[in-house]
Parts: sequence; structure tokens; C-alpha cells
Amino acid sequence: MNPVIRKLHEAQLRKDLPEFRAGDTVRVNVRLQEGEGEKVKERLQAFEGVVISKKGRSSSATFTVRRVSFGVGIERIFPLHSPTISSIEVVGKGKVRRARLYYLRDLKGKAARIKRADREEVAAVATAGSETQA
Repeated sequence: MNPVIRKLHEAQLRKDLPEFRAGDTVRVNVRLQEGEGEKVKERLQAFEGVVISKKGRSSSATFTVRRVSFGVGIERIFPLHSPTISSIEVVGKGKVRRARLYYLRDLKGKAARIKRADREEVAAVATAGSETQA
């Protein structure tokens, strides 16, 4: 990639994003504009669900969040570095073995649940184990 283009892309990247991956439950606060003309009001709307995929790199990266609302599955694709996203909060970590969780679209109810993962505890145990071996 051209260094000028790379520098332009790096200037557009957000630095305040948490670390998350497919299977994690996230709450995305999105800025919405309501009203028309001079009476435009801006408010935040939360969209909470399971991350089923992450795609792309640098400024064109996106992630897809799925939730079930009133028995209907809703998926929304968010640009990762968009200014319309106010904040992303990781509500829970999921234990999955795939990068794309499209199979959740066909599952209902309890079958669509994802096991919870304690990644911080697993990482702490791994580092403690390596220290005792040294």
C-alpha cells in the first residue's frame, strides 16, 4: 500500500475500541439524529447482541452484531471506526471455536446460547504456569 494512503487510513482509526471477537456479547451505543431542518436532536441508542463476525482491516473494518427481539432475529453491521458509534462495551466473553457464527441464524431458544469464557482467568493461569516452570 502507498505510504500516503496508509498514513491517511491510520489517521482515521479510532484508538478507544475495546478488544472483542466473535462470540462476545457487546453493547454498541450509536448516535442517531432525530428531527428535520433546524430542529435536529442527537441521541444515543444502545444495540446489544452477540458478535457473529468481524471483517476487513484498517478503516474499512466492520463487525456484525445479532440479537433476538420479540422472537425475530435482527442483525446489524457496524463500521468499526465510524464516528456514528459513540462507544462499544464488552458485556460478556463467549467461548467459540469459529470466526464466523452464521450458524446461529438457524438456531432458536436455548440452542442459540453461547458458553461464557473467562479469558482473563485462563490467561492468568497460563502465565502463572509458565512462571512456575521457569
